[in-house]
Amino acid sequence: MKERIERLFAAGAGADKAEARAVFAELRQALGAGTVRAAEPDAGAPTGWRVNAWVKQGILLGFRFGDLVDMSEGLPFYDKDTMPVKRPGTGAGIRIVPGGSSVRDGAFVAAGVICMPPMYINIGAWVGEGTLVDSHALVGSCAQIGARVHVSAAAQIGGVIEPVGALPVIIEDEVLVGGNTGIYEGAVIKRRAVIGAGTVLTGSTPVYDLPHGRIIRPESGQPIVVPEGAVVVPGARQVTVGVGRDWGVSLATPVIVKYRDDRTDTRTELEAWIR
Repeated sequence: MKERIERLFAAGAGADKAEARAVFAELRQALGAGTVRAAEPDAGAPTGWRVNAWVKQGILLGFRFGDLVDMSEGLPFYDKDTMPVKRPGTGAGIRIVPGGSSVRDGAFVAAGVICMPPMYINIGAWVGEGTLVDSHALVGSCAQIGARVHVSAAAQIGGVIEPVGALPVIIEDEVLVGGNTGIYEGAVIKRRAVIGAGTVLTGSTPVYDLPHGRIIRPESGQPIVVPEGAVVVPGARQVTVGVGRDWGVSLATPVIVKYRDDRTDTRTELEAWIR
């Protein structure tokens, strides 16, 4: 499948439409089953993850060679016929609570996941077992969300299909993503971290680590990596040059105020009551 996708992608608009649609259908099924991933753990990579560019190339084939069709079911929807809504059925063990949520086919959603309305999970995303995706939350295309993660209300987990070589956002196991949080541009959040409500992280955002007295920055063209167990909250840093200094201007920046402990764990276990 990888070789076929790479060949068809290289052919651009001149690729055989029927073959492109067929290989994309195969890819979509594999993505939905979790046997193929847009990114996967790699202990040898600087971030601990590697991107599978050919998977994103295959998703782009699905968009390019899909035909616009009427997908209305009560409300009017029009999309590419290659991109249907996922219908996991009761046997999958997934709760999709009524109220306007959607999961695109080609996303993997593990057993025990709870989807609170309205939320959206896009194609190529991977969501691990026991994770809660709360109301108005977005899991973008190809984002990788681990097991037992809490994606709180209105949190935005950015997606990325292009450039195909770019790492998508990675949220590892047992992370708490607070409400109104934005995580974008391939930022990597290591396991058991807590991202406080309202925090915004991008792939190039410096993170101020108060417990260790350091500034964490992206290295060698890689996205930012938030350490395991870090508790990150919104902060500010003073502008020290130019008129910004004279005006007393500060810029928003994420700050690590502590690392996860038993007290933090107690507070993050409250969601167990809704399961």
